[in-house]
This record gives sequence, C-alpha cells and structure tokens, in this order.
Amino acid sequence: MKKIDNRKRLAWYMLAPVLIMALFSACKKQESNIEVVSNDKTKPGVVTDVKVKNFNGGAYITYKLPSSANLLYVLADYKINDKKSRQTKASYYTDTIMVDGFAQTKEYQVTLYAVSRANIKSDPVVVTVHPDLPEYLLVNTGLALTPDFGGVNVFGLNKTNAPVAIHVISPNAVTGKYDEQEPQYVSADTVNFSVRGYEDKPVKFGVFTTDKYGNYSDTVFTTLTPYHEVLLDKSKFFVYHLASDSEIGYGWEFRRFFDGSTDEPNGWHTNPGASPTIQGTFGLGVKAQLSRFTLWERVSGAYGYANAKRFTVWGSDKDAPQDIALPNNSTAGTIVGDWVNMGSYNFPNPPSGLPANQANAQDINFVANGVNFNVNIAAPPAKFIRFVINQTWGGVDYGNTMEISLYGNPL
Repeated sequence: MKKIDNRKRLAWYMLAPVLIMALFSACKKQESNIEVVSNDKTKPGVVTDVKVKNFNGGAYITYKLPSSANLLYVLADYKINDKKSRQTKASYYTDTIMVDGFAQTKEYQVTLYAVSRANIKSDPVVVTVHPDLPEYLLVNTGLALTPDFGGVNVFGLNKTNAPVAIHVISPNAVTGKYDEQEPQYVSADTVNFSVRGYEDKPVKFGVFTTDKYGNYSDTVFTTLTPYHEVLLDKSKFFVYHLASDSEIGYGWEFRRFFDGSTDEPNGWHTNPGASPTIQGTFGLGVKAQLSRFTLWERVSGAYGYANAKRFTVWGSDKDAPQDIALPNNSTAGTIVGDWVNMGSYNFPNPPSGLPANQANAQDINFVANGVNFNVNIAAPPAKFIRFVINQTWGGVDYGNTMEISLYGNPL
C-alpha cells in the first residue's frame, strides 16, 4: 500500500484558500476592465472630418474620433422612412459606422453623437446621406410575372443576395378585397417561384416586396390567364417495365409508387446490389404537358438510407419508348434515345439543419407532407415517365420512395 505523506496534504490544505482568493481577485480585476460605467461626467468632444460613402439602402460614415479619454462608442440616430427611426452604434475601436434600412434613394439626415462610458452624449453632428436604390426596390422593379400552370410565375434577379420577401396578391371574388398568398422569402441571387391554385381565366395579380426593416415597395399589377392544370388521374398510370429498370426488393412493387397511398409498405423499393441503376418506368395513360409533381419519401428513413437525395425525371412522348442507358448526371433538355430530361432535382436539405440520418420531428413532418417540384415550362409533353434516383441520402446502391403525384394539362 502506498504511504500518504500527511505533511504534503497539510501544505495543500493551507495553500488552497490562498489560491482560491487569488483566483477570485483575478476574476474581479478582469470584470472591472470591461466595466462601461464611469463617474466622469465630462461631455466628450464631437466627431470631425466626416465623410460619406453611399450604397444600396444605406451609407458608410467615416470620421475622426474625439480625444476624450472615457469615450465608449459613436451613436447614429436617423429615420429610415416616414414612421420609423433607427439607431446604430460603433465602438471606439473603429472610425466607421454603417447606417442602413432606408426606404428610398433620397437625402436623409443622420445625427452622430460621441458617447462616454458615463452615457454622456457629445453635441450632435448632423450629416446628410443619399443612399442608392434600396435592395428591396431593386428586386421589385425587375420582377416579371408570367402565366404558369394553375397560376403565375414570379421571376427576377437579386444581385446583392439581399434578404427580401416577395408578396403576391389577387382579388377575392367574395369579399372584393385582395388576398395575399404566403410570402416567399428570398436571399439567393435569383427569384423564381410560382403561386398556384387558380382557374384558367383572367386574374389580376399584384406583387410587392418588403425588407427586414419594414419597408414596402409599391404594388405592381398585371392581368394574365393561368394555364390549365389538373392532378393527373393515377388510375390511368401503369407500369412500363424496361430491361434496365431496377429489380424489385422486399415485395415493394413499382406500381405502389403511384397507388395513392403514402403509408408503408405501399411504396417502391429496389433490390440491393441487383441493378446498376435505380430506376423505374411508367405510363401516364394520357399525353400531358407536365407542370409539377409531389414526391413522398419513406418517413421511417427520413433523410437517410435509401431515400432519394438526387434524382432525374425523364419523359417520352413515344407510343412505345425504347430502353436505353441514361446518364447519371445530365441537365434539363438532354435527349437520350426516346427520352428527354424533364428536370434534375435535389431533395431539399433537412429543415432542422441536421446532417443525414439524424432527422428530428420537424424533418419527419416535412417529408410526411410531401415535397413539391416544378417541371420546366419548356419541357415537351410526355406519355411515359422514367424516374431515376441518382443518389440516396445514405449513399447505398438501392432506393425507395413512397408515392408520386403529377400535375399538368392533359392534351
């Protein structure tokens, strides 16, 4: 047995309180270094040599700081529209402050204050800024509304990737007022979405944009007639098996991919390792101009295993399209034999932001509700569809999906 040195133990017991007190003292000293409160009530000097550089919806203001010893920050106070004021701050470590959120491209007055640690403001310095056209107005002025299947397509550019919301309104036949659809929140460089649910008769659509500061653009109106769109009758669909189509696994026949049920085991499942590609082919029973489709994946394996992560929809308007090897990577419009690429798609990432195979309740609910995908309006009509899974979430060599619904105009 190891012998315990009681003298060392006693020395430690005597030293420990000293170390604790020293640590506590150090902590208190560190806290005092970041204190912003001061008893010095001296009014700080003003900022000088002020210069302005405007940008879309805002401006950078540079200046020379006063020599006040207890200076803490510079405050900018300004109105961004007729109703709302805004304040921004910049610490004494920098000589630049940004003012933003302005509603228009015109002159605005910005009041600058140097503020001390005792919260004493300097005398005001008023500077004039003239922001360039705000980003939400840049987006709004370039939006194009065109007819789409069952509604209207909204397209435009957002060159600065600004976070904006696009609002589409249309008249309510009962109330006579305009109803607003669910806003589309955009921060990418392109605006491209469709609002559906309308009959193929003239509708007066309006569109306006808003930004995170509460600014509203004017509403741009246009009257157009949506293209006819219906849910294609799945009772007319039929399996059109071709030699290169995947071998079925676990009894999940391909016909279950369009049997009207999204519940397990009423889905399509291929046999692991049996086919070089993951694909199946079916006929629509009609010739149709497709507009969109809804895809339901397997909820029990949401964002994992054999669920489709990347896939391609191929179409053919032939009466008896021939089998041919299709590329794993292709773009919309690519023609291979009797088949044309109607669209290459990526299943949306988990709403929760979790990695694959770690879906939470939010992700599972998203998958269970089905996900909508648009078909390019320039795609040709089709009589047959070949659904190809190019990559699964689990990276496996087999795939599964539960159900597909297709929309369009039967010809």
